[in-house]
Amino acid sequence: MAAAVKAEAYGHGLVRIAQALDADGFAVACLEEALILREAGLTQPILLLEGVFEAAELPLCARHDLSIAVHHPEQLRMLEHARLERPVRVWLKLDTGMHRLGLAPETAPTIFQRLRESPAVAPDIGWMSHLARADERDCDYTLEQLQIFMAVTAGLPGERSLANSAGILGWPQTHFDWVRPGLMLYGVSPFVDSLAAAEDLRPVMTFHTRLTSINWLRKGEPVGYGGTWRCPEDMAVGVAAVGYGDGYPRHAPSGTPVLLNSREASLIGRVSMDMITLDLRGHPEARIDDQVTLWGNGLPIERIAQAAETIAYPLLCGITARVRREVISSDGFAT
Repeated sequence: MAAAVKAEAYGHGLVRIAQALDADGFAVACLEEALILREAGLTQPILLLEGVFEAAELPLCARHDLSIAVHHPEQLRMLEHARLERPVRVWLKLDTGMHRLGLAPETAPTIFQRLRESPAVAPDIGWMSHLARADERDCDYTLEQLQIFMAVTAGLPGERSLANSAGILGWPQTHFDWVRPGLMLYGVSPFVDSLAAAEDLRPVMTFHTRLTSINWLRKGEPVGYGGTWRCPEDMAVGVAAVGYGDGYPRHAPSGTPVLLNSREASLIGRVSMDMITLDLRGHPEARIDDQVTLWGNGLPIERIAQAAETIAYPLLCGITARVRREVISSDGFAT
C-alpha cells in the first residue's frame, strides 16, 4: 500500500499522518513533499505522482531514494540526459482514460524500452494509471480503463498500480501489486452515493468551534450580510466563531447542518470571514461557549460538501493556518 499523503495529507498534517500510518510506502505530488518526509526520518518508498518538473530535481530524487512517475516524453528525455549518483525507480504512467497525465497506450512499449536502456533508471520499472470514474459504482468506464491497462502491460515485467480509494473499495479487480488509498484513509467515502459509515470508515478530522453570542431577534429581521435570511418568527440566533477565514465554505447555504451539543442545528445567513450564524430554535439549552461541530464525528463531511455543492477534498484541504490543531490519540489523550 502506498498511502496518498499529498496536500498536507489532505489537510491533516503530512508528517503527523505519515508517522501514524503503517504504510509500505507513500505517494506525494511533488519533490518538496517527499523531502519533508525524508527529513522527518520516514524511510519507506516515496512516489512522486507527477514525477519531476525539471531536470534539476533528478539528482535529489536519486540522493533521497525517491521513485518518480514518468507520464510525458519530456520526462523521459530528462532521464536519458541525466548523470545520477545512482539510478532512480520509475513508474511508467499510462493514460487509460483519465486524459490528464499519462502516456498514450500505443507509445508505452517504445518508451518502456527506452527507459530500460537508460543508465539513470533502475531496472524494476513499474506501471501505473489513474481511475477517472471509479466513484460511480454503476459505470463501466472503470472496466474499460482496466482492460486498456491490462492489455498494455500484458507480458511485460514490472509491478502494477491502478486502484485509488474508490477502486480499492468498489473494484477489487483493479488492486494489482500496489494500491494507492487517499480519501478513504481520512475516513471519508470516495463514492458519490454513500457516506463514510456505509463503507465502514471513521472520520480522522473533526472541526469544532464555540458559540460566542446568542441574540434574540424579532420576526422579519434580517441576519448577516445582504439580509439573505430573515427570521420567520421571534427567535434566538447564535453566533459561532468560524468562517471562510478558517476554511469553512463561504458558499454553504442556509440550512447546512452543524452539531450544537451533539444535536443538529442549521446555518442561517451568509458565512462571514470569522463567524457564522445559527438557527437556535429547538435548542433552548444553548449557552455561550457551547461546542459547535462543523464536520467530523457525528456529522459526516460529505453532508456539508453536498449542501455546499462541492466535494469533501477542498473542505479537508482548506482548513487555514490559524485554526488550532489538536491530536487525539487512540487512548483519548490530546497531544
